[in-house]
Amino acid sequence: MDSTGKFEFLEHTADAYIAAYGASLEEAFGNAALAMFEVMTDTDKVNAQVKETIEVEAEDEYALLYSWLEALLVKFELSGMLFSKFEVHKIKDNKDNFKLEASVWGEKFDPAKHPQKVGVKAATYHQMEIIKEAEKVSLIFLLDI
Repeated sequence: MDSTGKFEFLEHTADAYIAAYGASLEEAFGNAALAMFEVMTDTDKVNAQVKETIEVEAEDEYALLYSWLEALLVKFELSGMLFSKFEVHKIKDNKDNFKLEASVWGEKFDPAKHPQKVGVKAATYHQMEIIKEAEKVSLIFLLDI
């Protein structure tokens, strides 16, 4: 588990298997994003210089988690942005879909500053779980690396 208790890497033979935690669904989604970028680099070295807004919609909470992680991966792939701070403002159930609104902070990837760990190809639905307890939400998911 990372030192803050926000996420942990679980045993898996080929991919990154992650459990992210939060007191709310919003906090857990933010920690899931942090864990994904920690797979890619040392997020402690990513300065929260540039703020961006992210909005995603999906038919259910599982698809929302997938879409959230994919939206962040696309930002990395297209603009070279690494993120280290995540604030999910709200996740709203609109009856026919779910919507997430968030702010993320980071900076452009710099190979001299940001150590490259493992490239993330995609988020997956495989082995995805959302566990809601009274005081804790756990998101378990697999990243294709």
